[in-house]
Amino acid sequence: MTQSVLVRAQDGISAWKIAFNHQDAAGCAAQYAEDAIMEAQPFGVFEGRKAIQAFWQNIIDQGFKDVNYTNMVWQSDNDTGYILMADWTMNKAFGVVHKEVWQLQADGQARLTYDKFEVIG
Repeated sequence: MTQSVLVRAQDGISAWKIAFNHQDAAGCAAQYAEDAIMEAQPFGVFEGRKAIQAFWQNIIDQGFKDVNYTNMVWQSDNDTGYILMADWTMNKAFGVVHKEVWQLQADGQARLTYDKFEVIG
């Protein structure tokens, strides 16, 4: 079961990156649980899928694109989740994913329940 959860979490981050790189904020938000919390440093805390989608739409509207993750580290969180830490780059920014919590949902997909990342430059 644990391997399956990891694969589903990896599928989730892949779907998020594809959506972002296609400038699809709704597709990005779909990778978050309805009640997810996102801490986007230095911008603030965004609670719920609707607020998270608005955040990503604003970022996309400012011309940010071409996200890439490197130095990805996955840690088992429990039987139904994984934590991802990574570095990221975009066309106009770079930073660190401090903690993405991917949890298996009732529909069998892994979605972000908590996302903490930082823009460094």
